[in-house]
Amino acid sequence: MNKRRMAVLTSGGDAPGMNAAIRAATMLGLSEGWKVFGVSQGYRGLIEGKLSPLSPGDVGPILRRGGTILGSARCPEFFERSARDQARKHLKDAGIEALLVIGGNGSLAGASALCDPEEAGLDGVRVVGVPASIDNDIGFTGISIGVDTAMNTIVEACDKISDTADAHDRTFIIEVMGRESGYLAMTSAIAAGADAVLFPEADKTEEEIVDTIVRTVRRVRQRIGRTRRVMVIKAEGVAMSVGRLKDAVDERLREEPGADPNKSETRITVLGHVVRGGRPTAFDRLVASRLAHVAMRALVNGQSRKMAAWVPPVAPPSEVSVKSPFDPYCWLVELGAVLVETERLSVRTSPLVEWRTRVFDQLENVLSL
Repeated sequence: MNKRRMAVLTSGGDAPGMNAAIRAATMLGLSEGWKVFGVSQGYRGLIEGKLSPLSPGDVGPILRRGGTILGSARCPEFFERSARDQARKHLKDAGIEALLVIGGNGSLAGASALCDPEEAGLDGVRVVGVPASIDNDIGFTGISIGVDTAMNTIVEACDKISDTADAHDRTFIIEVMGRESGYLAMTSAIAAGADAVLFPEADKTEEEIVDTIVRTVRRVRQRIGRTRRVMVIKAEGVAMSVGRLKDAVDERLREEPGADPNKSETRITVLGHVVRGGRPTAFDRLVASRLAHVAMRALVNGQSRKMAAWVPPVAPPSEVSVKSPFDPYCWLVELGAVLVETERLSVRTSPLVEWRTRVFDQLENVLSL
């Protein structure tokens, strides 16, 4: 008797913990009597029919590895109907009836389009998503796979930079990843003990951004008997480049009364893709495994067009969501609703963005005390 078949796909930007999700999904699928396939290189691999069976030996040792053993690739052509039809044909020819998609906003949008009943018909492949994005910019999930590892990486780097900043009473501007979301900058600023944080949701002008840093330096330099180092964390989504920001801040600091020319020059560090890599933390491994477990249970039970979510910070409407019966911390939310809330996060109309911005407005003067 032939086993039923399902597949696992990772797409978009890689995130530490993706491998833990692949492992959990594969082991659960196999234990339920399914044959599990891995799709190489995301949606591009799906269009090209790159599917290979996964065994316990393939996924057993991958829990501690960053990145994704299945690989990933950007695939803008997947938003063309012809590319999706080709992908569906490969899935049908391979006998795949269920697909788990692990990725961020673009990946989940692709998942929704792939299983659109108006386009694919009622006999199309069932699809459930798992949120994986270090930016934590996906709607209706409190955290996405990779966020905790990325935040720990940032904090560790800031701790090391702080040692040098302390020794020389320097001002450092540290840029972190996050695309248009300031979540990583906000949380790491608190965890690393930064003196100021710049995030795109604040919608500050360039002059206001420079003023924020100069005021912070002024307050910190008035301290008596304490370190006068200044550490500013900047989200990459803040439109002003770190180079232009450094020049503007330096010019202002040199004009300060009694300015020390040796300490009026800021230093910049762009962490870049260092934030994306590395071994996943225990928490990321746990979240990834539990989200994948809930998503796979949904697929095995015949569900589709859902995303497994971790304790939504903004409660999704009851008509598009349900708490998972398999995990008290996880929900299943309609993919369409997830994409709508994700767009609201992006354009900053979500109540969650409003709350974050309000909190950090209140914290601005507290951080540098």
